[in-house]
Amino acid sequence: MSNDLIPILLDIPESFETERLLVRAMRAGDGKEMNEAIRESLDELKPWMPFARSMPAVEETEQYVRESQVAYLNRTTLNMLITRKLDGQFVGNIGMHHIDWDCRRFEVGYWIRSSCSGNGYMTEAVNGITDFSIQVLEANRIEIRCSALNGRSAAVAERAGFTLDGILRKSTREPDGELHDSKVYAKVRGAEF
Repeated sequence: MSNDLIPILLDIPESFETERLLVRAMRAGDGKEMNEAIRESLDELKPWMPFARSMPAVEETEQYVRESQVAYLNRTTLNMLITRKLDGQFVGNIGMHHIDWDCRRFEVGYWIRSSCSGNGYMTEAVNGITDFSIQVLEANRIEIRCSALNGRSAAVAERAGFTLDGILRKSTREPDGELHDSKVYAKVRGAEF
């Protein structure tokens, strides 16, 4: 990391908006609503999300929310909630993980509540966090990684204009216990933005 960059000193806004969505950093008390969305979506999340192997207790989800709040302040992971501006409905979760501040590389991860799926919300949120990463975080590379079997997640990356960089064979042990190939999508400064 360059000597002059101290991530915790970066002034990073805690929210941004898209046409239909408010995307904001997590806050204490968000665990209950997130847990309800996980319960509703457990069958769809189970194959891809480690936290959905079994239904977490509300307290476990609240713990995750509070740990995410601390990580956001430390600039180690930037997890955010997605809500509809129209009615405040919890839509899902999006965040930037595996951050390399020296390279300004960010990996976007996401999941959506089942009842909100199919409305373009996640593609809109991915486009929003991509713009946020470019404009606010001065990203040079933004990645999306997903199991090669997770067609819905890959479709979001493709609709958001990410380029498939390649497939990492047998690179990730998914919640089913098996090794999966991983698709790696990216947008890179000078090429896609």
